[in-house]
Amino acid sequence: MLREETVFGPIHSRRLGSSLGINLLPENGKWCNFDCIYCECGWNRDGLSDRQLPTVKQVHDRLEAKLNECHKAGTPIDSITFSGDGEPTLHPHFPEIIDEVLALRDIYYPAAKVSVLSNATRVHIPEVFQALCKVDNPIMKIDAPTNSLAELINHPAKGYDINRVVEGLMQFHGDFVLQTMFLRSSDFDSSAPECLGPWMEIVRKVRPREIMVYTIDRPTPETGLQKFTSEEMHRLTQPLSDEGFQIQIKG
Repeated sequence: MLREETVFGPIHSRRLGSSLGINLLPENGKWCNFDCIYCECGWNRDGLSDRQLPTVKQVHDRLEAKLNECHKAGTPIDSITFSGDGEPTLHPHFPEIIDEVLALRDIYYPAAKVSVLSNATRVHIPEVFQALCKVDNPIMKIDAPTNSLAELINHPAKGYDINRVVEGLMQFHGDFVLQTMFLRSSDFDSSAPECLGPWMEIVRKVRPREIMVYTIDRPTPETGLQKFTSEEMHRLTQPLSDEGFQIQIKG
């Protein structure tokens, strides 16, 4: 199980380069409304020991100290990335923290992007959506195109509705990044017609400025998962590439 401090890194990200992470969730636990079979943080049930969220001031102070340290050392930072041990938009002060982080970015690393990795379940909440619109890279996840398929790969909390997620993403008018995990399990296959075809239709509907397609890179809580090769993912997404969509493949 991966457990992150409130501010961690910078680390090399397959998708974002030199990435300084921000974890708005408990440092020794996990808090998420998904329980994905591939999550590097492990199952939700294994992250119950710590339920303490960092305060706005703690996030500000810890980020400023790290940015100052990196700046003095000449450490490059391409992205300041909200990720960590769960879903960042669950933090009750997420919008306020976004403003604090943007202000610090402008002081220490004005060329760095601010990115948010989210499962998109709270995009329909106005203040969350408005906060996401302020960052450079709102990276929103859709792994499965139906509620029943999402249950197999994401195990979402009760009330999840893919249609509500899609409607929320359409508010961006294409100015967001869509992120999708490709994998095979005993009962889920990203390349299966019932998954791939409807997922492509969602892509065509929400029209993201970029699509990040990636596969397993770290140990997963569910055993027996199979990763896709870069060649397979290129082939499977070729129809979208042919239509002009920008797709970043990470094997």
